[in-house]
This record gives sequence, structure tokens and C-alpha cells, in this order.
Amino acid sequence: MARRDYLMIVSGLPRSGTSMMMRMLDAGGIPALTDQVRAADESNPRGYYEYEPAKETKKDPSWIAASLGRAVKMVHLLLLDLPLTYAYRVVFMQRDIEEIIQSQNKMLDRLGKNSNDLPAGRLAAVYQMQIENVMRHIRRHDEQFRLLEVDYNALIREPGPPVEKVSRFLDGLDVTQMAAIIDQDLYRTRIAR
Repeated sequence: MARRDYLMIVSGLPRSGTSMMMRMLDAGGIPALTDQVRAADESNPRGYYEYEPAKETKKDPSWIAASLGRAVKMVHLLLLDLPLTYAYRVVFMQRDIEEIIQSQNKMLDRLGKNSNDLPAGRLAAVYQMQIENVMRHIRRHDEQFRLLEVDYNALIREPGPPVEKVSRFLDGLDVTQMAAIIDQDLYRTRIAR
């Protein structure tokens, strides 16, 4: 079994497949760091795989030291709050931005909340700018961060190659168990291209 002296992070925009990737890593052999505070619901019936202390990393990063060797989910902007005293491997989920926005709006509607006030085109531009800023930060601190970008849409279409890449990136995982997690029925917001 590989010795992982780094924190594995699954990141990306909201609704980009981060919860699915967390389930995949957990099935593949990397324990997921989750507290089950946010319960599964119609938008994410297999669970959100969130960990509340990760959301407060800027104020209190003490949770990281005890979490090396595990996987945690962090929304993209939280990567900027990570202290540069640890090693991180980031699996960054990329998904068609229009699908992300539509999926997010559906989730907000189900929760009875207003959809985003920004027009979809403007929100897409804001998200793209945020991602570029996060990627610059990661490249600037390449001694602490290693990055693998995973295309959610490609992963759903043909799991084999992306699953193999994730396994190699994280020092060997059970790719059969990882691939078995992918549920086509949960890919409900699709934009035909």
C-alpha cells in the first residue's frame, strides 16, 4: 500500500462532480474525510462528502496535520487558504460551465432559494476568472501543490482513461472499484454538443 504523506484534495466549481470523485477515491482506497453534516438530498442523493473544518481553513488550518493520507473536498476558492507548510495533490474537476450553472440553478430551485442574480454569461465569466486565479496560485506554489485536472464530461463518457490517470496521480488505487461508482443516471443536467 502506498504511503501518502500529502493531503488529497478534490476541488472544482460547485456541481462539477466533486462529490462523485470523493466517492470514487474512497472506493479506490483513500479514506474520505467527511463529517456527514450536510445530508444527502435530491440534488446529491449519494451525499455531499463535505467536511466543515475545511471550509474554515483560513481561520483554523489545524485539521490538516491529522488528515494527511486522506481525501477532502474543497470548493475551488478554498485552495487559496491552504497553508504552504504541507504537500497537496489536487484532483480538480472540470465540467461544461453551462451544465454547472444549470445544475446549480436547479439545486437552488429545489431548495427554494433564488437562482444566481448574475446572467449565466456573466456568472460563467466570473467562474472562469476565479479558476484562472486558483490555477495561477497552484503554479506559483508548485513545490506544495501537484495538480491533475479531470474532465467530468469525459469521465462520464468513457471512465477508463481518466480513472487510470487519477490512480497513477495518487500512487495507485483500485480502478475497478472507482469506475463502479460512476452512475450515469445521476448525470441529469446535460447540454448536447
